[in-house]
This record gives sequence, C-alpha cells and structure tokens, in this order.
Amino acid sequence: MRESTVTSKGQTTLPRDVRAALGLNPGDRVRYVILDGEVRLLKARPVSDLAGLLRRPGATPVTLEAMEEAIAAGAADEGLDA
Repeated sequence: MRESTVTSKGQTTLPRDVRAALGLNPGDRVRYVILDGEVRLLKARPVSDLAGLLRRPGATPVTLEAMEEAIAAGAADEGLDA
C-alpha cells in the first residue's frame, strides 16, 4: 500500500510508482472519483481522446438525420410521440 502525507495546504506528492502506473507526467491533470467512501485517482483525458472510440472497422458512418429517423421510428413502434 502506498502512502503520502497531506500538507496544511491540502497538498500531497503522488508516489513515483503511482505516477508510473497512471502514466502521469509533469503538467498532467488527475481526476478524483468518490464512490462509497473511497477515492479513485484517474488520469484526466481530454474529450478529444474519445474521437473514434466507438468506430467499428468496415461500418459506414450514420448521419444525424438517419439517427433521428431511427429514433422516431422506434418511438412510433412503442406508441410514443417523438
């Protein structure tokens, strides 16, 4: 288990092996996620890193209009107003 001390200003130094495990470099940002009394430390990533995340090779892109039509058709099948 890794530990560090919190200063009077609320600051701490992340241990070297923690920085290495997260791939952190000077200037990188971290994100804190609090769940059930525990804190998880994550390397913050810019939204631009998500580009293409859901892409499937060989699949053709779907237009916004086609998505809206599919949503409306699904809502009509369920008897909902879209």
